Amino acid sequence: MHKTLNLEELIASKQLEKEKAEKSDDLPTEELYDLIIPPGTVVSIIYDIVEEFGLEPLTRKVFVDIANSEERELLVLRGPLEKVQAAEKFLYEEMKAWVESQ
Repeated sequence: MHKTLNLEELIASKQLEKEKAEKSDDLPTEELYDLIIPPGTVVSIIYDIVEEFGLEPLTRKVFVDIANSEERELLVLRGPLEKVQAAEKFLYEEMKAWVESQ
Protein backbone atom coordinates (compact mmCIF):
# COMPACT_ATOMS: atom_id res chain seq x y z
CA MET A 1 0.00 0.00 0.00
CA HIS A 2 1.35 3.45 -0.88
CA LYS A 3 1.78 6.28 1.60
CA THR A 4 -0.23 9.45 1.07
CA LEU A 5 1.85 12.61 1.04
CA ASN A 6 1.10 14.73 4.11
CA LEU A 7 2.69 18.15 4.66
CA GLU A 8 2.15 18.10 8.42
CA GLU A 9 4.15 14.85 8.71
CA LEU A 10 6.90 16.30 6.50
CA ILE A 11 7.17 19.42 8.67
CA ALA A 12 7.21 17.34 11.88
CA SER A 13 9.89 14.94 10.61
CA LYS A 14 12.16 17.77 9.42
CA GLN A 15 11.70 19.61 12.74
CA LEU A 16 12.75 16.43 14.58
CA GLU A 17 15.84 16.09 12.36
CA LYS A 18 16.72 19.74 13.05
CA GLU A 19 16.42 19.28 16.81
CA LYS A 20 18.67 16.21 16.69
CA ALA A 21 21.26 18.08 14.61
CA GLU A 22 21.22 21.07 16.99
CA LYS A 23 21.93 18.77 19.94
CA SER A 24 24.85 17.08 18.19
CA ASP A 25 26.76 20.16 17.03
CA ASP A 26 27.09 23.81 17.94
CA LEU A 27 28.07 25.34 14.59
CA PRO A 28 27.65 29.09 14.06
CA THR A 29 24.24 30.16 12.79
CA GLU A 30 24.08 31.20 9.14
CA GLU A 31 21.65 33.63 7.53
CA LEU A 32 18.51 31.84 6.44
CA TYR A 33 15.98 32.83 3.79
CA ASP A 34 12.40 31.74 3.11
CA LEU A 35 10.97 30.49 -0.17
CA ILE A 36 7.21 31.07 0.02
CA ILE A 37 5.35 28.20 -1.60
CA PRO A 38 2.32 29.39 -3.58
CA PRO A 39 -0.99 27.89 -2.42
CA GLY A 40 -2.03 25.04 -4.69
CA THR A 41 1.52 23.85 -5.40
CA VAL A 42 1.66 20.12 -6.12
CA VAL A 43 2.68 18.32 -2.92
CA SER A 44 5.06 15.94 -4.67
CA ILE A 45 7.06 18.93 -5.96
CA ILE A 46 7.30 20.31 -2.41
CA TYR A 47 8.58 16.94 -1.17
CA ASP A 48 11.16 16.84 -3.97
CA ILE A 49 12.42 20.33 -3.09
CA VAL A 50 12.69 19.56 0.63
CA GLU A 51 14.61 16.35 0.00
CA GLU A 52 16.81 17.56 -2.85
CA PHE A 53 17.83 20.92 -1.40
CA GLY A 54 17.65 20.11 2.31
CA LEU A 55 15.34 23.02 3.14
CA GLU A 56 13.31 23.20 6.32
CA PRO A 57 9.51 23.31 5.82
CA LEU A 58 7.74 25.77 8.13
CA THR A 59 4.56 27.80 8.17
CA ARG A 60 4.59 31.59 8.31
CA LYS A 61 1.86 34.22 8.45
CA VAL A 62 1.96 36.34 5.31
CA PHE A 63 -0.30 39.22 4.26
CA VAL A 64 -2.08 38.17 1.07
CA ASP A 65 -3.40 41.14 -0.88
CA ILE A 66 -6.27 39.50 -2.79
CA ALA A 67 -10.05 39.57 -2.47
CA ASN A 68 -10.41 39.96 1.31
CA SER A 69 -6.85 41.22 1.93
CA GLU A 70 -6.05 39.05 4.89
CA GLU A 71 -3.14 37.43 6.64
CA ARG A 72 -2.80 33.71 5.85
CA GLU A 73 -0.55 30.98 7.11
CA LEU A 74 1.55 29.79 4.17
CA LEU A 75 4.16 27.08 3.74
CA VAL A 76 7.74 28.34 3.45
CA LEU A 77 10.96 26.43 2.88
CA ARG A 78 13.88 27.89 4.86
CA GLY A 79 17.57 27.57 4.14
CA PRO A 80 20.75 29.34 3.00
CA LEU A 81 20.40 31.83 0.13
CA GLU A 82 22.11 29.67 -2.52
CA LYS A 83 19.90 26.67 -1.78
CA VAL A 84 16.72 28.77 -1.67
CA GLN A 85 17.54 30.37 -5.02
CA ALA A 86 18.25 26.97 -6.60
CA ALA A 87 15.02 25.58 -5.08
CA GLU A 88 13.03 28.53 -6.45
CA LYS A 89 14.35 27.88 -9.96
CA PHE A 90 13.54 24.16 -9.59
CA LEU A 91 10.03 24.98 -8.29
CA TYR A 92 9.14 27.13 -11.29
CA GLU A 93 10.61 24.65 -13.78
CA GLU A 94 8.68 21.76 -12.22
CA MET A 95 5.43 23.75 -11.98
CA LYS A 96 5.76 24.81 -15.62
CA ALA A 97 6.35 21.19 -16.68
CA TRP A 98 3.38 20.04 -14.59
CA VAL A 99 1.04 22.67 -16.08
CA GLU A 100 2.14 21.86 -19.62
CA SER A 101 1.49 18.15 -19.04
CA GLN A 102 -2.12 18.74 -17.99
